[in-house]
Amino acid sequence: MNTRVVILAAGKGKRMGADVPKALVPIAGRPMIDYLINSVVASGVDSQPIVVIGHGAESIKEYLGERCEYALQPEQLGTGHALQCAMPLLAEADHVVVLSGDHAFVSAQTIRGLSETCLASNSPVTLMVVRTPDFEDWRSAFLDFGRIVLNDKGEAEKIIEKRDATEEELKIRDVNPAYYCFRVDWLKENISKLEDKNSQGEFYITDLVGLAASQGYPIKALLVENPLEGIGVNTPEQLKMAEAAFTEKK
Repeated sequence: MNTRVVILAAGKGKRMGADVPKALVPIAGRPMIDYLINSVVASGVDSQPIVVIGHGAESIKEYLGERCEYALQPEQLGTGHALQCAMPLLAEADHVVVLSGDHAFVSAQTIRGLSETCLASNSPVTLMVVRTPDFEDWRSAFLDFGRIVLNDKGEAEKIIEKRDATEEELKIRDVNPAYYCFRVDWLKENISKLEDKNSQGEFYITDLVGLAASQGYPIKALLVENPLEGIGVNTPEQLKMAEAAFTEKK
């Protein structure tokens, strides 16, 4: 089986207010994407991951060099569109692990476990879940995350983006760190079915989960053992949390 890793790093990160692409914002002196690339390579899943670039593309390519392959997302039309831009590089792949460039702390063990579980499953998608006891202290970083609706078997039925969620749905404590593994043959047949009928007018990768569930597939959801791995960095406040978490890890 040939498994590739795609890292979504095309966003501008408007809320960060940084003068570099979000993926190059430093944590403890190193660009956050640097930690992620190291974890991917250490996992043994893909020695040269694919990075989807857009805003600040040349800066990211200059920094990462030949450590990665690159797919260009010329317009930032959402995560689903970003993955679609990477599809030509997945022609020879059987599975693809999809990660976000602003998640610095995902471990090699988590990436490897996600890949192995997906390969052992007949389902077209496997995902990771962060289960948080509350949204207090550093866990407030999860408030902006999509909520994952699980059935009584612990399988994912759908993911609801925060901006599209009701007050009741926002109480769900199973949140989406945006770590997925897809069967590429299924993606080729279904990614074009994504629609941008949401508050942002974007194509969400999360809608692929609901699509697979609607086709009758069980969607395996794995718990991230250490919730700290799920922290994303979208705002200066979250960057401070990430810096503190990094110091704590050391």
